[in-house]
Amino acid sequence: MNGETAWAVYETRLRRVSAHIHAHLDEELDMDRLADIACMSSYHWHRIYRAIYGETLAATVKRLRLHRAAGDIVGTDLSVGEIAKRSGYPNVQSFNRIFKAVYGMPPARYRREGSHKLFETHRGKASHVFDVHIRNIPDTSLVGVAHQGSYLQIGQAFEQLFGTLYARGQARPDMRMIGVYLDDPDLVAEDKLRSVACVSADASAPAAAPLERRAISGGDYAVLRHKGPYAEMHKAYKWLYAEWLPKSGRQLRDALMFEEYVNNPRDVAPSELLTDIHLPLA
Repeated sequence: MNGETAWAVYETRLRRVSAHIHAHLDEELDMDRLADIACMSSYHWHRIYRAIYGETLAATVKRLRLHRAAGDIVGTDLSVGEIAKRSGYPNVQSFNRIFKAVYGMPPARYRREGSHKLFETHRGKASHVFDVHIRNIPDTSLVGVAHQGSYLQIGQAFEQLFGTLYARGQARPDMRMIGVYLDDPDLVAEDKLRSVACVSADASAPAAAPLERRAISGGDYAVLRHKGPYAEMHKAYKWLYAEWLPKSGRQLRDALMFEEYVNNPRDVAPSELLTDIHLPLA
């Protein structure tokens, strides 16, 4: 097997394991079973996965389940007990302990006091003042992997994207992580939402499937830096549209909004995640 063929095999196996993890988060994910799906020995597969993704399989599963749980806490009326059960914890006490260790407060308090509450308005005023900067951004070439479904699950497409880039030897440390969102979640059913997990790339960079080419339209953007879990960002969007835009004196431009992820959820706690939300301006 030559080097190019070997990388293609690894790419296919990475994609298969990632898809299985995301599709079976409600189930007990046995690491040996995932190694079987990858068609490799458990001994070698765990090392390959960690080398490429920067975390163990167990850490990936824990992070994804807690990310989904945070979304459920912020965006649904499910009880903490129901969310704990869905997240694979044997009891609420275990879930509370782990959630607090990662998100800084227990789930019930997070629902009441999480940073998403800062963007909620009371009598027309937000409970916090946010810095929004106007930046002129040049045309930017991207390559990405398409995702359909909840925007909170775009992480699956990012994992496929980076697995593909590493397997093909195209990954670079200076690539910027960018999410492009094509639909309004208030108008389009969640399972129909379209987005693309992207990185910056030269216009001439190879983009064979599952990669596709995308581009950011150059021009002025209002940029709000959001600090905190991704599950909370929908409140920041509503604040931008309802509070900042009418007072700014600016008009929207017919271009896509996008998010740039300043740091990596594998490297920092959810409360330390930094995301620059870009709103295109005329």
